Amino acid sequence: MNKENVAILGASEKPERYAYKTMKLLKEYGHNVYLVSPNKKEIEGEQVYPSIDLIDDKIDTITLYISARLQKEAVQNAIIKAAPKRVIFNPGTENMEFEKRLAENNISPDRHCTLVLLRTDQF
Repeated sequence: MNKENVAILGASEKPERYAYKTMKLLKEYGHNVYLVSPNKKEIEGEQVYPSIDLIDDKIDTITLYISARLQKEAVQNAIIKAAPKRVIFNPGTENMEFEKRLAENNISPDRHCTLVLLRTDQF
């Protein structure tokens, strides 16, 4: 399995949230995890970035846990500038216009559940 640098947009410290479960499972599978949330400083001792564009390392995959309503132009532009290989739209985050913009910028939009992808060795 290739280890990736994965950013979680909409990171959460609440164990019942899918973003939190994804953070735990990505780490368990050996991926480098970057947490992104504008209103948190750290989660379980891990730095939380207020924006994707503040991460210095190359991000391979961005997994979204923010609704289409929160995927504002500034967020979209920062994601496109980061130039990941793919952006995973978890259930409830689908955004046809943004998915089209990603494809136009050679970034693969991927409608899946990150947890399912990990558990079924499709990540």
